[in-house]
Amino acid sequence: MDAETVTDAPTALHLASDPAAQFEVLQQVRDATLSGAHAQFSPRPVISESWQRSLAAHIDPDDFRPPIVYAPDEVADVRDAHPLHAVLPTLRDLLGSIADESRHVMIVTDAEGTILWREGPANLCSQADPVGLCEGTGWSERAIGTNAMGTALAVDAPVQIYSAEHLVKTYHGWTCAAAPIHDPDTGDLLGAIDVSGLLDTLHPATVSLVNATAQLAESHLRRRMEWLDGQLLTKNMPHLARLRGEPGALLTPTGRVIAADRLGRLPKRVAVDADRVLLDDGREAHVEPLPEGYLLRLRTTTATRRPTLELSFLGDNPAAVMNGRALPLTLRRAEILALLALHPAGLTAEQLALQLYGDDGNPTTVRAEIHRLRGQLGGDVMRAKPYQLRVEVEADFLRVRLALNSGDVAAAVEACPAPLLSRSDAPAIRAEREQLVAAVRTAVIGHPDPDVLWTFAQSETGRDDVEVFEHLTRRLPADDPRRAVASARLEWLLGED
Repeated sequence: MDAETVTDAPTALHLASDPAAQFEVLQQVRDATLSGAHAQFSPRPVISESWQRSLAAHIDPDDFRPPIVYAPDEVADVRDAHPLHAVLPTLRDLLGSIADESRHVMIVTDAEGTILWREGPANLCSQADPVGLCEGTGWSERAIGTNAMGTALAVDAPVQIYSAEHLVKTYHGWTCAAAPIHDPDTGDLLGAIDVSGLLDTLHPATVSLVNATAQLAESHLRRRMEWLDGQLLTKNMPHLARLRGEPGALLTPTGRVIAADRLGRLPKRVAVDADRVLLDDGREAHVEPLPEGYLLRLRTTTATRRPTLELSFLGDNPAAVMNGRALPLTLRRAEILALLALHPAGLTAEQLALQLYGDDGNPTTVRAEIHRLRGQLGGDVMRAKPYQLRVEVEADFLRVRLALNSGDVAAAVEACPAPLLSRSDAPAIRAEREQLVAAVRTAVIGHPDPDVLWTFAQSETGRDDVEVFEHLTRRLPADDPRRAVASARLEWLLGED
């Protein structure tokens, strides 16, 4: 609800006129209302209701004592840890210059109405300090009565408070506009953004600007949340893969579902305050904490579980896990498994020989190697004519391809720290390795986010790439400490040439 639209009093209709005249009208309305006398005009509903809440909290209309919630030496640590710290540059860009140019201060509070940031002209800040309009003080309605910050948080809507609409008389010389900011993950209030000025300096349209800024801040937080979801998904997908066919889901630290496998219909959020939860359809699920987030799983009977083969083949040391059991691998057997994973429809002995050895490949050699490999895996895991894996395959190199195909470049980079089977000389593996690296590199260089480029530059495939570091030195901001690192690395790479 937009609180500013809830008005039917003549007073509200004339607030854009002479501020001094309106101050007298508003003061008469306030004094008459508080004394129980008849007023010529009624206060706006949002103001009347706020006054009632404030008086019920025993706020003295003729005195002021904004509580000091945080001492000056505590404020910095509190705001560094606050979620709105991430959007402060956005708020400054939109409101900071306006505040400086039009004799306003920009204020950001937490969800309790405590001021964490206040920025504006020095002369106005010096007038705000004596009345407690400064960092560390509490401005909820229950702490200091009707004011834009506290009332916006109380009604969860943008509000503009004019002069004598403040319950406490001390603030009748001030006019302010504020809007709440919400957490895009939980929907909870994070705090409020406020612009405050002296009686004759704040335009009635300011509340619309403040509200638009709050919405932009929420949009920024949502994009950041989605980026963090992608990072979390990349880190935790192996946990979901290791369920070996059991229904499961990955949850954020707040219980929001970001990935699910064979779970059917799921709520968007799951309670994570216990190790077992009951889903909406009556199914019982187990919640297991991960280093970041949670794994939700529904256990099924052994007979219904699908066997899973996990392949970690990016790098020098290939590893395979079959239903939780590590398999000893030679490089040649890793190559065979990689090729069969890349060709789910299967390959003949002749095709495998060509892809492993080139034109000189011998199908008999391949058959002997596969015979030993089937002994390790179990006869029902691989069929012949053609050779084909009959299990669910979870492979790191396949996840990279999947991320690229879905357009998630950041996830692809996170999932690709090294080339496929780095020590392999098999023609087909070498071709797949080069194509995968080239695809990731092309996607990264064309991606607008320098963080993605930086992540690629730290990988085995990107750390010696001159062009990557040239792009980094151009894209990273001058004040980003990574730019100096990238410049030094580029200089060293060029020196090596």
